[in-house]
Amino acid sequence: MVRALPPSDQCPPRLLEALSYALLSPGKRIRPCLVLSACEACGGNTEDALVPAASVELIHAYSLIHDDLPAMDDDTLRRGRPTVHIQFDEATAILAGDALLARSFEWLATGFRPKQRLRDAVVELAAAAGAVHLVGGQMDDLSSENSVGPNLAQLESIHRRKTGALINVSLYLGGLTAEAVDWQLEALSRYGDAVGLAFQIVDDLLDHAGETEKLGKNAGRDSERGKLTYPSLLGVPETREYAKQLIDSAIEAAQLFGDAGQRLEKIARFIIQRV
Repeated sequence: MVRALPPSDQCPPRLLEALSYALLSPGKRIRPCLVLSACEACGGNTEDALVPAASVELIHAYSLIHDDLPAMDDDTLRRGRPTVHIQFDEATAILAGDALLARSFEWLATGFRPKQRLRDAVVELAAAAGAVHLVGGQMDDLSSENSVGPNLAQLESIHRRKTGALINVSLYLGGLTAEAVDWQLEALSRYGDAVGLAFQIVDDLLDHAGETEKLGKNAGRDSERGKLTYPSLLGVPETREYAKQLIDSAIEAAQLFGDAGQRLEKIARFIIQRV
């Protein structure tokens, strides 16, 4: 991950410090792990998947910086540490996020293999990070705060874009690296649809339970801001059961790969074990 940062002799020191702080902070690294595990499941060499894995994590780190800004979710804690705008300042945080987003595509474009699938990799990652998916999901998430008449379809749409799209593209990039065939990409998509939604549901449960330590960020913020969450709409027992059903579906998809899909299965089990 360190190699994915810009050269130290070409980047302003304070900006580089903020980039390192955001990218290398403690965390689960679920998305890059999914890239590597998908590549392995499809019979590829995980060494070849390191570039797309780092590219996805660069985008994820950028999104967290911007999500935490005062104009967005206005949070002070991330991955168990002060958020970037608290540790540095707001302008540095904005620029650090911008730099990580740009660096992700530079890194992917210069290092992705096989070269004949580079266009697909860039297009799909850009779409997942763009106005329809990650950014659009965040926009709707902000717009839904204290909304009247919230419903499950609206909430699921937000989560499948804000969280699920980057998880899905992580699996897709791993599959592309391994030159996966159609049935493998379809199985990865099924797995990603289930895991992506379950991951956010588990976060909702942890936030609802006030488990700051497990979240690595301030718990209870969703209810403070009037956000749509699964526990608030379904209740805690029903939300737990829904998350379990999604993880069971993900495990079924992972098992289609036989022994090669064991890491994908372990990641799915890890997600549900958090609650």
